[in-house]
Amino acid sequence: MKFRLLLTILFFSCLYTFGQNKALLIPKKQLQTSRTERPPVIDGNLDDLVWDDADVATNFIQFTPEMGIANPQSQRTEVRLTYDNDAIYVAAYLYDDPSKIMKQVTGRDNFGQTDFFNLILNPNNDGQNDTQFIVFSSGVQADAIASPSIGEDYSWNAVWDSAVQINDDGWSLEMKIPYRTLRFSNQEAPTWGIQFIRQFRRSRSQFSWNPIDVTKGNIGLYHGQLLGLDGIEPPTRLILYPFTTGIINSFDGTTETDLKFGMDVKYGVTENFTLDATLVPDFSQARFDNVVLNLGPFEQTFSEQRQFFTEGVDLFSKGGLFFSRRVGSAPTGQVTLADNEVLDQPDEVKVLNALKLSGRTKNGWGFGLFNAITEKTKGQITNEITGATREQVVEPFTNYNILVVDKQFRGNSSVSLINTNVMREGSFRDANVTAVRADIVNKKNTFRYVAEAKVSQVNYQNRDTDIGASSFLFVGKVAGNFRYSIDHSFADTKYEINDLGLQFRNNFNNFGVDASYEIFEPKGRLNSYRVNLFANYRNLANPGVFTGFNFGGNYRATSIKLDSYGFRLNIEPGKQYDYFESRDGRPFIYENFASTGGWISSNYNRVFAIDLRANIGALLEDGRDFFNYDFEVSPRVRFNDHLLMVYRLNFLHNNSDRGYAAEVSGQPILGERNRQIMTNSISANYGFNPFNTLGLTFRHYWDTVDYDYDLFTLLDSGRLTTASGFNKDNIGDDPDISFSTWNIDLTYSWQFAPGSFLTALYRNQLFNKDTMSQQSYSDSLNTLFSQPIQNTFSLRLQYFIDYNDAKRLFKSKNKSNS
Repeated sequence: MKFRLLLTILFFSCLYTFGQNKALLIPKKQLQTSRTERPPVIDGNLDDLVWDDADVATNFIQFTPEMGIANPQSQRTEVRLTYDNDAIYVAAYLYDDPSKIMKQVTGRDNFGQTDFFNLILNPNNDGQNDTQFIVFSSGVQADAIASPSIGEDYSWNAVWDSAVQINDDGWSLEMKIPYRTLRFSNQEAPTWGIQFIRQFRRSRSQFSWNPIDVTKGNIGLYHGQLLGLDGIEPPTRLILYPFTTGIINSFDGTTETDLKFGMDVKYGVTENFTLDATLVPDFSQARFDNVVLNLGPFEQTFSEQRQFFTEGVDLFSKGGLFFSRRVGSAPTGQVTLADNEVLDQPDEVKVLNALKLSGRTKNGWGFGLFNAITEKTKGQITNEITGATREQVVEPFTNYNILVVDKQFRGNSSVSLINTNVMREGSFRDANVTAVRADIVNKKNTFRYVAEAKVSQVNYQNRDTDIGASSFLFVGKVAGNFRYSIDHSFADTKYEINDLGLQFRNNFNNFGVDASYEIFEPKGRLNSYRVNLFANYRNLANPGVFTGFNFGGNYRATSIKLDSYGFRLNIEPGKQYDYFESRDGRPFIYENFASTGGWISSNYNRVFAIDLRANIGALLEDGRDFFNYDFEVSPRVRFNDHLLMVYRLNFLHNNSDRGYAAEVSGQPILGERNRQIMTNSISANYGFNPFNTLGLTFRHYWDTVDYDYDLFTLLDSGRLTTASGFNKDNIGDDPDISFSTWNIDLTYSWQFAPGSFLTALYRNQLFNKDTMSQQSYSDSLNTLFSQPIQNTFSLRLQYFIDYNDAKRLFKSKNKSNS
């Protein structure tokens, strides 16, 4: 209770202390607009009469790679804007030599090798909550929401209209931004934040309408002002996405079919708050995860691929307490099996429904509510001798909740209160986590201060409740060429957020320092470079003992020809104490580790480009001959503006590594092992036009682990010994591993109407795991192809319905029938 009271006091004291400060004063251009009664036709041809009288935004200024340079007249940019009751309309003429315009056809939100024009709108004019609408010279669209806390989130997708035309002296575009894509309140004479940005891909130079200083502050602080949007009213924001998916799945001679129906809904509860809900969710078209062999003590995790859980989750990500893959993940229940019993349970738990309610008021208050429900899931237990079966609940009916209250101020600072809660039916455990986070940047945008305090609570049915705590502090200089920071992170032994968050370990008390020097304008043959030095000192929280120390540095640079390269160095001097590899809490000692590596990435604007990376590491320890190396070779060919193909080869070799191998009578057995990993992957994308794309992804992962014959036990001193007499013959199962996966994803997407898609997906997957670690690559591949193949084909039809469009359609039909 005392800790929670402290969190509350911290939260409101931060509001009081920082909320009254005024934002940094920055000169801002103004663009005056006026209402039109005849909206333009969105075709990219700027011959509509409305554009003749519109004010022009021009005189763009470069902000990268150099600042303050104006474009020549032959490359000038002219932007016009108007509006009516339904939308904001934008026209832009981007003068250029048409033979130099780069216009690769990509999928949505994929920048590729393409010139672009970016419209940024901020209805609250708060410097923090931007909505970006990007049009590429190829006609492809991208959109994102952006703020200092999350950066640019391109998983957010809106439905708006645009068109592009290539001309003799450049290219032109028109955009229609319906009000349904924005969140704003009624205002008599509103002042919106607005910015226009243009990129020339061939030089990677970017120009903005209102000048930007990249040496300090976030980009939202440098927006201009849009005036004249008088008399607009937020529309009824009700959007329906009904869908149906047909699925054919075959595996090992068995074929299953399914036909699913469902709907996603977006509803504007108020002008600034939106409810997103998925009713009868269908995630069947999520791609395969890139599975690898996990030998470490921590769980293997994958990135989120379900659109509902990636879109518009900026508020819920505050404090790092939300890992969306927990919702609908594998069952969490523990099952005790008798002799000769085996368990068959689903890999995933079905999500029954999920919703998000979020938004932000004009004065900077943000509120978010997330809820998801998963169904009760049972596993079947079979006695392999008698054939008798029984069922047991492996995941109960579960309710996941997140509540966020966030206050933004001064264009770059915020204070947040976050609570996550997981409630499970019956005797399964419940969990609750509360956090307060303050992210403060001073008025000059030169120093940043971050403070986090978190409390976790896990309730067990038949034991005491575990209450844990964690904290994080950061102070750093964030402006200018030279920057530095210091941070401290802490978590006690009972801090636990994995019911809805992601935490690999607790029990740490760590300190870190960082210093860097970078340039923001070209110097000599370099467009940019950055040198970074760091050091970390690590301890356990309980007992308060030293676990490790490391220091090192990084260097990266980009040449004026747009080739990039870099290298790194990491040194861990002296004894390092790993308290997790053993799985029983005792330390495992290694000494004097050093690694270094470098990378090269050639200019992607070329037809042929390549990425190269290589690393090497070694232990300088008596009695150890450990070393490792890895490299990556990734050539890419852009055959034309429609077809891009990328091949990637990754290879890793660990020689004489030591780690956990097995457990015998409750005692961890460790071994010395050689490990070799090879991954081959190909991705290819063909864009027929901005509305039709074809994508192919192939991946083959092969991993072998070969242990020495004699195995180790761990002494309390942290050293290993073979005196216990364990070897590969007397510990039971052979610890050697050969692990191989193969998967192909082939996708075709057709946007046949705004926001409406027909998507076809074919996938196949192979998997094999055995102890044949001495097999050659070709023999392993033959073994893999002797396994049953999982084949999946799905066809999904999703339609976009806007309540306002439907209402107008019905009105027009009624008039024509009267």
